[in-house]
Amino acid sequence: MLWIEAVRTLSADLEEPFELEFVWRNLHELNKLSWLNLMREKITDQELNLLTELSERLIKNEPPQYIVGWAEFYELKFKVDERVLIPRPETEELVEMILTENNNDSLKILDIGTGSGAIAISLAKARQNWSVKASDISQNALELAAENAKINHVNLEFIQSDVMDELTDRFDIIVSNPPYIAFDETYEMDDSVIKYEPDLALFAKNQGLAIYQKIADQAVNHLTDDGKIYLEIGYKQGQAVQKIFQKEFTDKTVSIHQDIFGKDRMISVK
Repeated sequence: MLWIEAVRTLSADLEEPFELEFVWRNLHELNKLSWLNLMREKITDQELNLLTELSERLIKNEPPQYIVGWAEFYELKFKVDERVLIPRPETEELVEMILTENNNDSLKILDIGTGSGAIAISLAKARQNWSVKASDISQNALELAAENAKINHVNLEFIQSDVMDELTDRFDIIVSNPPYIAFDETYEMDDSVIKYEPDLALFAKNQGLAIYQKIADQAVNHLTDDGKIYLEIGYKQGQAVQKIFQKEFTDKTVSIHQDIFGKDRMISVK
């Protein structure tokens, strides 16, 4: 059997037919040309067994990023596993907004619920004179985020904290992509997310609004006078989150921003 026949057969039951190619190429460090040349060759029994095993893992909705051990975010590579969420493209829009709206002045940044460190590390990489601190309630997540900081050659401080419980500083920018899914909304989620990604980073009480409320309550004492807040939200949460922050920050403008698909996805307080 040729490789191309095996790949076609094993990809037939996958929701995303190119996932098998992505996984094999990245596990074996093959570029596109090498993969195309491989398609013309005969597949060995050992290779077919390995390819079949990968296909079965994908059919069970195991995320391909967890299988290969990394995900791309804002043109950087991040090590990921079941300790952290896989960084999403929509979160790149949040990073882009922060970088576009803030110049290269020396600013103090806090990323709450950093997970893999994607937001904090991307900001630190793009603005090397910013002082970036990242917090997370999960020590396991912080350990992985610290690895990603080394991989991407940036220096930032990590601290274990439930939102800002363990912090005393004031910050010019507070950013967060917190857990915001209500416990009764799993019907909207992909099986891969439910089965493999950490619940601690997904779900929040009070219909997904609990962490936003805690951030709003604590940010009053941790934001500089001219400071700004940037948040990722669920697409149905815009008005609710806006109301939470407008109540605490009556002297600031709380705005809802849409993602590239036109869905409410971000909140800014400035």
